Amino acid sequence: MLAVDGDSFAHRAYHALPKSIRGNMIVGVTNMLTRLWESERPDAVLVAWDTLEVPTYRHEAFDAYQSGRVFEDSLLEQLAVMPALTESLGLNVGKGAGYEADDFLAAAAHTWPGEVLVATSDRDAFQLASDRVTILQPTRGVSEISRIGPAQVRERYDPEQVPDLIALRGDPSDKLPGARGIGPKKAAELLNQYRTLEDVLAAGRFAAEAEDLRLYRRIAQMDASAPLPPLKHQTPTWAEASSFVRALGLTGLADRLASRA
Repeated sequence: MLAVDGDSFAHRAYHALPKSIRGNMIVGVTNMLTRLWESERPDAVLVAWDTLEVPTYRHEAFDAYQSGRVFEDSLLEQLAVMPALTESLGLNVGKGAGYEADDFLAAAAHTWPGEVLVATSDRDAFQLASDRVTILQPTRGVSEISRIGPAQVRERYDPEQVPDLIALRGDPSDKLPGARGIGPKKAAELLNQYRTLEDVLAAGRFAAEAEDLRLYRRIAQMDASAPLPPLKHQTPTWAEASSFVRALGLTGLADRLASRA
């Protein structure tokens, strides 16, 4: 299975491609999905999306979570179209109130019985890496991809340590402050020494911050209980997607999709 962080690639496409390209996000994500399909030939594809209108338990547990994010109207307008575009391609859509795209990636990684490729630019997903799960991480816009398996993650820490690492070092993009005075390097050193956040706390470190750090770890942990749609083998419906984007006025993209049909 190919499990794609739709929001991650949508934001990358919007900022990587010129705004002069009409529907630059739609064009970029569609091209990316097409390239991934052709290069990997997966049995099934799940594209996961955030639900921005509804807070998750993370927002409710920590008021500052993801605060201060401001998106351009044109970005939000295109983002609103993306789940329907995914459906027009005949691909599975992971989206639900109270869950983030990351959670659907975790659910797919835990549910699919075979090999799983998780495509995302979010390093938090390194917690999913295993003998069965490989992370596909874009390294240049949305055009080049690196493959990250457990061996690559373990060059610095174990995959299961990723939520502990985030709790200790913090995550500026999500407004998680982490432990006072602890950066990425020191956080990794602590986990190499103590193995888990609980072991760090049991050693008497960060006593005044213990409950906050446990909360940050819970926030950083992907929720594999996200409700997946029925996962089935599939082939993209290029003709339907062509009609969909043509209705949006994206003639060039529509023609390219029609040629695949």
